[in-house]
Order: sequence, then C-alpha cells, then structure tokens
Amino acid sequence: MSTGWDDAAAVRPSDVPTDEEQLAALGYTSEFKREMSPWANFALGFTYLSPVVGIYTLFAFALATAGPPMFWSLVIVGVGQFLVALVFGEIVSQYPVAGGIYPWARRLWGRRYAWMTGWVYLFALLATIAGVAYGAGPYLGQLLDFVPGTGTTVACALIILGLALAINLLGTKWLAYAAILGFTAELLGALAVGGWLLLTQRHHGLGVLVDSFGAGEPGDYTAAFFAAGLIGIFQYYGFEACGDVAEEVPDPTRRIPKAMRMTIYVGGAAAMFVCLSLILAVEDFGAVIDGTDADPVTTVLNEAFGVGGTRVVLAVVLLSFLSCVLSLMAAASRLMYSYARDGMIVGSASLRRIMPSTHVPLNAMIVAAVVPAVIVLVSVVSTNALTQIISFATLGIYLGFQMVVLAALRARFLGWRPSGAFRLGAWALPVNIAALVYGVGAMLNIAWPRTPDVPWYDNWIVALGTAVVLGLGWLYLAVGRPHERSDAAHGDAVPTSSRTGA
Repeated sequence: MSTGWDDAAAVRPSDVPTDEEQLAALGYTSEFKREMSPWANFALGFTYLSPVVGIYTLFAFALATAGPPMFWSLVIVGVGQFLVALVFGEIVSQYPVAGGIYPWARRLWGRRYAWMTGWVYLFALLATIAGVAYGAGPYLGQLLDFVPGTGTTVACALIILGLALAINLLGTKWLAYAAILGFTAELLGALAVGGWLLLTQRHHGLGVLVDSFGAGEPGDYTAAFFAAGLIGIFQYYGFEACGDVAEEVPDPTRRIPKAMRMTIYVGGAAAMFVCLSLILAVEDFGAVIDGTDADPVTTVLNEAFGVGGTRVVLAVVLLSFLSCVLSLMAAASRLMYSYARDGMIVGSASLRRIMPSTHVPLNAMIVAAVVPAVIVLVSVVSTNALTQIISFATLGIYLGFQMVVLAALRARFLGWRPSGAFRLGAWALPVNIAALVYGVGAMLNIAWPRTPDVPWYDNWIVALGTAVVLGLGWLYLAVGRPHERSDAAHGDAVPTSSRTGA
C-alpha cells in the first residue's frame, strides 16, 4: 500500500518505462527539467485555485447579490469540479505532456478540435491573469496607502504582473519555491484569519446560511443565488495547472492525478472556511445588500485586527494574489509552448524557444504578461470591469474544460480505454457524463444576462466576448489552417477503425 507520493518512483519496476521513455513514446523529447516535486505540483494547483483570491475578490458581490446562502454555491461547484478533476486525472495519467488542455484534446479527438480548444483556453487564461491582477490592485493600494481609484487599481495590477513575470523567468525551481511559499502562507493565513474571526467577530449563528436577508428580487431568489454562484464557479479551477507542467514533474502519470484531487480537497475546504468566517463576521448584512457597505472584507478586517493588523493580513492576501498570478502565467506559457512545439500558432519558432539557463519558454512567458497588462489597461473604460473580466475568463475556462470532457466522452463511446496509472474503472462513464452535464449548466449560468438596465451589449458582454473569441478562432482555423502544420500524433486515443480524421 502506498504511503506517499515518492513511493511509486522508489519502487518503479524495471519493466516500467522511465518518464523520458514514456514521453518519447508519445512523440516528444522534453526541454524542461523535472525539478518540480509532487508537493510543489500540488502547491501550483492550490495557488492557482487560491481560496483567498477567489473569496476575497467576489465576496462583496456574492453577499450583496444573494446574502449568506451564497455560501452553498461553493459546495455545489466543488462537487461538480471534482468530477471534472477525475476525468482530467485519467487523461493526464495517459498523456503527461506539457500544455494540458490542448494536447489532451489533440490525443482524444484530433487536430482541428484541439486547436480550437487551446485557442479558447488560452484567451481565458490570459483574461484570468488580468482579472486576478486587477482584483489584487485595491489590496496593494491599501497596503501602500495609495489614493483609491481606477488609476490606482490599474497601476497596482501592472506591478503584480511585473513581479510575477520576473519570478517566473527565474525557472521551474523558483516557480516551485514560490508555489510552496504561496501555498504555506495562504493556507496558514486563511486558517489564522478565519479562526480569529470565528473566535472574536462572530455575530451570527449558522442559521444565517439559509436566510437571504432580503437579497434578490421578491419571490425570485433562485435567480439571485445563481448570479451569486459566480463566486463558487470562479473558485474551483486551477487543478488543471498541475497537468500543464507535466514534463517538469517526476513520475507524472501517478503524481499529477493525485495533486489535482488534493487541490480540490484542500483548496475547497480552505475556501469554504474563509467564506464562512467572513459571513459570520459581517455585522450588518443589510448594509452590504443595499450598498452602504461596499467593501465588507475590509470592514471586517479593520474591526477584527485594527489598522496595523489589517496591513499584515493584506500582505498575506497580496502574497496569495501574486502566487495565483505566478501559477496562471506558468500555465499560459506552457500552453503556448505546447502549441508552438507542434507548429500550431503564429510565431511558433519564437514561442517554443526555451531559455538555456532556466529552461522556461521566454517569449511565451512575456506574452502571458503583456496581453493581461493590455486587458487591465483597457478595463478603465468599464464601470464594472472586474466582474466582466472574471465572468468572461471563467466562461472561457469552463468552455475549454468541457471541450476536453466532451472529447473524453466521445472517445469512450468510440472505444477509448484509459491506460494510465490512474483509472476510474466502472465509474468512468457515469463520472464523465455527470461532469459534462454540470459544466454545461455552469456555463449557461455564467453567460446568462442579468443587467437589463444597461445597454444590450453590456448585458450580453460575456456571451458576446466568447462568441468573438470563437469567431476569430474559426476564421483563423479556416484561413490559416494551422492544424495542418504539424504531423504530431492526434486522435490516437480512439482505435484506428473508429477515427474520423478530425
């Protein structure tokens, strides 16, 4: 019986291929160094999921929209995303290749489908980096005593992006150190802050979790609850980042599926604990719901820790945001590298270039910082930029996820039998179907227009933005035919007799 991550590698049978032999069998020779320990791999997924970032970014919005019962969205989404993580675990166990979403879709379905999957996911990742950096802006501004305002938020977001880029360029080992440091600080900080709030600032009992306190339209609370559910939907992704760096982890076929599951277990539990402690520490829900208290997180922290103590808490919160941006940039750069290695994107020769000293994709990393910086700068024209960026990014992430889940389900019906170290056995098909049903429902919830008083294009901005990304992708695919530039393996999960040539 295994007692830890290192056991599998320590007792590897002589007839089991090494990591490099397995990768060679998949058609690749890695340019990365396997310097990321299993704990660092888990920490990467945890800091990408980041319970502090997810909760602190959208707590005010969710509480004002649906009141304390918004907490239950964390439970519902956690179960749904766990199903997705199980499906991903089977795939990465068989195909432990850098880039995650794109190469998985390529092996499960084909080149065109994989190209579009990666295209959607890449745009969503870049928007997510922008959203997290933008969400960090106000906290960095408070810590540095900047005058609040959009300009301050944008400037602070750009500082976060610059720091994350600098650390990422130092290499995999430094990324691993930063991930472990971020995970440790975030988890201990979440437990310490949440515990202190429950001990000293608990103004309510658990009964408030089923009391809306007047939030939502009279007689139609369900709509408000679904809208507030964005906090849960935004919270539970990041576990796929464990697979994005598969070529940098020893024995990835066993370790990465476990890291994905642990990301959900630990990250989800921490997120619910943080959210619960904040809810019970809010003294006046009515003030949050009617907009009188627009920043309940800062209000709670100031009351619990005072101005000086709040600055310490803000420092830990900012470290969580920075770690999250670091992990996101790493995931985006590996996806671009994976695309470029197969010659599937404009500038492939440049984007697949690896720095010889640090073994990271230099130009891909720079793009993963510059594009989010542009999104942050453009956000100054929007009055609710944060919600729109996060909604668009989250829908794109979910769409990328579900394209892989759909590809896995199709492949199963066509004869795919997972052959990695992690397999679901008889549960594989029902888990795959349930994950797809959940994901489609979540995407409909994200895209549903809920602001009828604003111009139509603002009300439909999330769906329109996604349609534009898909439209540009299809145009690029039809005109440039990038999927024809590579003869790398594709669709080989499905038996030869069942392939369609996609």
